[in-house]
Amino acid sequence: MSATATSPRLHRIALVTGGSGFVGSHLIARLLAEGWEVRALARSAGSAAKVKRLGAKPVSGELNDERSLRQAMDGCEVIFHVAAHFKLWGQQKVFNAVNVEGTRAVVNAAAATTSVRRVVAVSAAAVVMGDPEPMLNADESLPVQARAFSPYGSSKAEGERVLLAANGARPGLETIALRPPFIWGGEMPTLDHMVQTVSAGRWQWVSGGKQAMSSCHVDNLCHALLLAADAGRGGQAYFVADAEQSTLKSFISSLLATRKVTAPDKAVPFRMAWTMAGAMGLAWRLLRLKGEPPITRQMLRLIGQPFTISIRKAQAELGYTPQVTMQEGLSAM
Repeated sequence: MSATATSPRLHRIALVTGGSGFVGSHLIARLLAEGWEVRALARSAGSAAKVKRLGAKPVSGELNDERSLRQAMDGCEVIFHVAAHFKLWGQQKVFNAVNVEGTRAVVNAAAATTSVRRVVAVSAAAVVMGDPEPMLNADESLPVQARAFSPYGSSKAEGERVLLAANGARPGLETIALRPPFIWGGEMPTLDHMVQTVSAGRWQWVSGGKQAMSSCHVDNLCHALLLAADAGRGGQAYFVADAEQSTLKSFISSLLATRKVTAPDKAVPFRMAWTMAGAMGLAWRLLRLKGEPPITRQMLRLIGQPFTISIRKAQAELGYTPQVTMQEGLSAM
């Protein structure tokens, strides 16, 4: 019988990529609490210092350097691939360099390291998002999508394909992808950006914010990651999310309230926002303007239409049950 995420197993060693980031730092803390020895890939002195403070052993290396990855993985049982490039604007090649080629390097190194049994990667619910339209109760039967206006979603979709194709690349190697929607929790960097946008007077609710949405508290995602170290089927993707669903305005307003910030009730219709974002994107590309446009089609695809997911497959095959309720997560913030 395979062990569960909470069952004891002597001296389990894991490597975490992206350990200094929001999800990675929470995952390191959870792994250590469960008795794992944790190594964390660190590309800079600052990242190394942060993961060391968390209790992990920093291992110097670049995500795209298979040689350093193999050295970091030697003796590890499970690789938790969390590192990703997430922005709402940018060139496809920049996203691909991390989210596709970085994933390829990770699975290639894992295939060459006999101690590695599983690679569990954080993908994204966005991989099934195509043209902007409502998607309710989305499940794993939906095809992955790639759209030119969504370099992040497209790169995560291709990265997931690379990951799952590596399942069985050598005997005993399994790969699993977890697909969270909007990830939130204490110290979430996205909230800082939201507060800045409200403070600058640039906040508007797309479609009034009434669209339904799924979310995933960072602790619920970490719980699913540990479960996937032992449960589930190799070569499979699983949606994971909070037990509750909300609307964009209700949920984001609750997050802003933890910082004592209230967003105005200004609203813009989706189609108008979509047209504006297209025009801004064109201007930014043609004029090579610095920074990001105030609104992008990638952002609108992520939050502008109703999007909820089903976690039934994760419940059935991973034994996943959300551990943190929305109210508990908000109270902790």
